[in-house]
Amino acid sequence: MREETAEKKAPLRHGYTTGACATVTSLAAARLLFDLPPLKQCSITLPKGQSVEFNLQDCKISGDGAFASTIKDAGDDPDVTHQALISSYVTLRARKGVQFCAGEGVGTVTREGLSIAPNQAAINPVPRLMIQQHLEQLALEQGYQGGFVVTICVKDGAKLALKTMNPRLGIVGGLSILGTTGIVRPFSCSAYIASIHQGIDVAYANQISHIAACTGSSSEAMICKQYDLPEMALIEMGDFVGAVLKHLKKVPIAKLSIVGGFGKMSKLAAGHLDLHSRKSSINLVFLSQLAKELGANNHLQQQIVASNTSVEALKHCQQNNINLGDAVCELALKKVRSIVPQTVQSEVWAINRAGEVVGRAGKLS
Repeated sequence: MREETAEKKAPLRHGYTTGACATVTSLAAARLLFDLPPLKQCSITLPKGQSVEFNLQDCKISGDGAFASTIKDAGDDPDVTHQALISSYVTLRARKGVQFCAGEGVGTVTREGLSIAPNQAAINPVPRLMIQQHLEQLALEQGYQGGFVVTICVKDGAKLALKTMNPRLGIVGGLSILGTTGIVRPFSCSAYIASIHQGIDVAYANQISHIAACTGSSSEAMICKQYDLPEMALIEMGDFVGAVLKHLKKVPIAKLSIVGGFGKMSKLAAGHLDLHSRKSSINLVFLSQLAKELGANNHLQQQIVASNTSVEALKHCQQNNINLGDAVCELALKKVRSIVPQTVQSEVWAINRAGEVVGRAGKLS
């Protein structure tokens, strides 16, 4: 479970998805089966047409097949698979097409609601298509009429998967092989957003009527004290509240709790749907104006604007009996209700750094 994210900025660089890594290792391994020389670098074409080159850690004939591996570089994305060793073992088969297998460290799907059917390797559709297209092109070049068996592995993947949402999604034994573009763009976090959508889909497919979307571990711990929710109902949304709200247009869960730190909920109250500091900032002037509407005098308004953090601003209000926490949650709830279907009962909770409730709006029946 992730910590509540910090509010600081830094330069960022992009990286590549596990799906791109699995594609390049599958191609590098398959080439060896046609007596082509082993490679130290191998290039693939990403779904949007970019050609990218990867360094290979290993590329060799092994038993009846061939093996290749690479180290994933996720750039500056907060990705548990950054620097993970991803490998493919490829063999030939008489039947055309590609058979996918989950090797060590790659999970298996066990529940309905995901894009991959139960009992299949947790290799998502786009990575499957990327691998298939590259191997089919290789077969065409080599005049080969048969197919391939591709086994993907991630070193220590079972351990790394415990830091992801996979256990809640019913993906057992390891990680998922993900990616829609092949590129990881920091804090666009397409893979993270995909996992949010998957979490909602799985909850819906398994008749969960109430989900709690939380920004981090402290938020989750708090809401678990309020409701007896199954683990499947807990959606780790991080900073991507917009990903939750927009997906509920497609998957209308009956009840929704949005839970996060006071500062992040103040951003939602101000209309922001990406709560990370790189995309939105805490607006102390906005909080000052809101406090004014609640009866704050000029001195308190000035204290709020001069505060170093939103928590400090909240503390000033608490000392003056101004209920800024509830007011922020009320505005955040208004934003939530402007996006989700009217059939979705919604509420918003705000906590402080100690995980204590400092604001709430809405009530679920």
